[in-house]
Amino acid sequence: MPADCLFCRIISGEFGTEFVAENEHAVAFRDVNPQAPVHLLVVPRQHVAALRDVEQLDDDALRAMLDLSINAAKAEGIDRGGYRLVTNDGADAGQTVFHLHWHLLGGAKLKGAFA
Repeated sequence: MPADCLFCRIISGEFGTEFVAENEHAVAFRDVNPQAPVHLLVVPRQHVAALRDVEQLDDDALRAMLDLSINAAKAEGIDRGGYRLVTNDGADAGQTVFHLHWHLLGGAKLKGAFA
């Protein structure tokens, strides 16, 4: 776990970040710069730099991230209207924290490149 990784520090409890959902393999917390009424980050507890490195996660951890995303969407009440689960892989795609994470976005009719 890199000492300078922001998400590793959040997961370790260093900042007292509230997890809105968590399981053995992943945590979900609110994005500090939300792009939608509901904007959560779903982050594996194991440090993996980016999606391109996902083979470092075992199948159970990857499934747990997906399950946590779905359960968090239900808990936030955005599962019926719809939501997005997005990741950025690399600087050219907009990744700014190099710890794999998914953006769970919803709570309004979403616009943008994927609409």
